[in-house]
Amino acid sequence: MSNETMDHTQPKGSPRVPSGTMGDGGTTYSGVNPNAVWLNSRGIWLSYVIAVTILHLILLSIPFLNVAQVWTLTNVVHNIGNYIFLHMLKGTPWETNWDQGKSRLLTHWEQIDFGEQFTTTRKFLFLAPVILFILASFYTKYDPLHFVFNLSTMLLVLIPKLPQLHGVRIFGINKY
Repeated sequence: MSNETMDHTQPKGSPRVPSGTMGDGGTTYSGVNPNAVWLNSRGIWLSYVIAVTILHLILLSIPFLNVAQVWTLTNVVHNIGNYIFLHMLKGTPWETNWDQGKSRLLTHWEQIDFGEQFTTTRKFLFLAPVILFILASFYTKYDPLHFVFNLSTMLLVLIPKLPQLHGVRIFGINKY
């Protein structure tokens, strides 16, 4: 088989799978874990920022909420969604020949960029909650009650992202 038909987006050491190979069910796949690479796609970061902005505008349209409450809610909803999506969900929604169950016990965060630390995608996903926390703190005028909610949810999302906790399950939570 010639090198032109091979998929060159696979991690080092992974088996080469021809692009366009038919998988189970007749679907085409690239042989790479989609959870590891989709956040590197073009426009994903802009889509992420637009989604958070739309969430904020929807919350702003609720008449009985003031600006401080909306910023805190935007931050809390974002961080809880981020935690569930990146740090609780495990495995992959697609079966690939490359994966063969290797990602079954890994969270989505641990699969991003094949587990490589300090990539631009990981830095973006680490900085997004921090920037949102700073904005929420500023617009709530550093109110102590709002600050506690904003800080606690930011820590809930940032602590699992630390490289020292890659693959670690504290108290066995989310072990299986």
